[in-house]
Amino acid sequence: MAECVAIGVDIGSTTWKAVAIDAKGGVVASKVENAEPLIDKQTERVLSEMRAAHSISANVPVGATGYGRKRIKADRILTEITCHAKGAFFLTKKPGVLVDIGGQDTKIIHVGDKGEVLDFAMNDKCAAGTGRFLEVILGRLHVPFGDIGQFYKSADKAIPISNTCTVFAESEVISLVAQGEEIGEIVRGLHVSLASRVSAMAGRLQSANGIYMSGGVALNDSMVSALSDAFGKKIQVLDNPQLVGALGAALSVA
Repeated sequence: MAECVAIGVDIGSTTWKAVAIDAKGGVVASKVENAEPLIDKQTERVLSEMRAAHSISANVPVGATGYGRKRIKADRILTEITCHAKGAFFLTKKPGVLVDIGGQDTKIIHVGDKGEVLDFAMNDKCAAGTGRFLEVILGRLHVPFGDIGQFYKSADKAIPISNTCTVFAESEVISLVAQGEEIGEIVRGLHVSLASRVSAMAGRLQSANGIYMSGGVALNDSMVSALSDAFGKKIQVLDNPQLVGALGAALSVA
């Protein structure tokens, strides 16, 4: 087994992620868990388990990013924008635009041909432009994650969701159900609505280069499809999209 030289931890609003890498950036170990209220204790526990399971020295440096980065002990505290850009460029070796839709915020990052951040846009003021928007409303529709694609693909049309506030959009969706609208068409409308907001947020950051996607929402094929339509080009989902930020944090301290 390759020797671990660095660990990156990405603490999001809904998930806790960690990546241990070797000298070439290869992943030695990784972990994804639901974020717990006491993330400092969770970090101590999981890193201790990773070190024991993979014979990782206690002296290996730890880089921390994500909204909870300042609440844990780490050798370096790093911004999300920097880490996601670094992780994405390491995986693609190409410049482009990275879309990261998280539970609490959405980041659009223009990455240069050396992996540098050229510009970025971020929505962290309202859940309407984040994964939380889908989570809340799909929950009210009782549509489990594994069934999203079936509902999305079976819809003949996307019913427009006019409200941009998650609370009001939830009420709007409940009214649509009461009116007898098809669940699949509502589900498709939700994805199209979110994709439209993300595309509009990207605005000037869109470029002739590729568009990549990271974050937990990248595991939702229907969202990827809706975003590809909104951007007008195919979006490439990065390998292990939930781990991109943690990978960037590890690379930053290696």
